[in-house]
Amino acid sequence: MRRLYSTFAGGWPGTGLLLIRLVVGSALVVRASLRLWSHLPPMNETVPAVLLMGAGILLIVGLWTPIAGTSIALIEIWKMVTVTGDKWVWLLLGTVGAAVAMLGPGLFSIDARLFGWRRIEAPPRKTTSNL
Repeated sequence: MRRLYSTFAGGWPGTGLLLIRLVVGSALVVRASLRLWSHLPPMNETVPAVLLMGAGILLIVGLWTPIAGTSIALIEIWKMVTVTGDKWVWLLLGTVGAAVAMLGPGLFSIDARLFGWRRIEAPPRKTTSNL
């Protein structure tokens, strides 16, 4: 993960990434749960809804962000091509998912805690004088 992102953005940029992750992840979870709780959706709508719900939850907590963002983008593109409906919402969610996958999760995420840079304190060296 550290090879993908040179830093995990903190401060205002990190807060902005957190807000983007929360809003897009929540939108995905709500839309997928509404789709799943409708009366017996067909299988071609159930599988993407379950995958998008899982990716939305991962995006909210900031875990495996590149994988979650890429899968969101791919599923939303697939929906634009194969499913009839509001293509502008799918375009928006897919684009933001791809952008978050490219930008990274930010400092306020589980990815930053697991894979971020750590400061290692070396113990002081013992010096011996051979004079």
